Amino acid sequence: MRPLLICDCDEVLLHMVRHFGTWLGETHDIDFAIAGGDFASSMTRRDGGPALTREDMWGMLDGFFPGEMDRQTLVPHAREALATLAKAADIVILTNLQDQCRQPRIEQLAKFGIDHRVECNQGGKGDPVAKLVAEHGNPVTVFVDDLAVHHDSVAKHAPGVHRLHMVSEPALAPHVPKAPAAHARIDDWNDAELWIMERFAAGLPA
Repeated sequence: MRPLLICDCDEVLLHMVRHFGTWLGETHDIDFAIAGGDFASSMTRRDGGPALTREDMWGMLDGFFPGEMDRQTLVPHAREALATLAKAADIVILTNLQDQCRQPRIEQLAKFGIDHRVECNQGGKGDPVAKLVAEHGNPVTVFVDDLAVHHDSVAKHAPGVHRLHMVSEPALAPHVPKAPAAHARIDDWNDAELWIMERFAAGLPA
């Protein structure tokens, strides 16, 4: 039985926030503080208009995905690390986008030489991770994501999964503390690849 890697995409495999911020400025005349915590509170209208709400934020994200996904760029060493890991493990990209973005995401990743199963999800990732692990026969599994809330969810629904917290955006990473529910925090794919391979080689649940 092959190990399983379940990996997020935005700010793990592809840079998103830097390009989202550029687009907000160009298209909506909004400044975006990339190092801010909450997306909504990180947006400021340049004309001094009312603060943006969470509903506004989701609307902006819907405008970015999938129409502006071509702006996104590959995280250094991500493609090479996945190519190496794929020799030993099955890989699933679990991305929190609306279902209509699945095919655009598959095509986007393929352009970067990343060709693995892609699943879209809304909400916490714990339940879909647990289902993927069961589908693959409950192998040793590693989960990689940039958001602490998803590590909390996976810890609750699939506690045997090894959880790696990664924030690959250099302008954001120093401002994001390690996810409490993650087993490790590594922001570079060269080091992450080694950590993941060690978990696979040991063959033990978390």
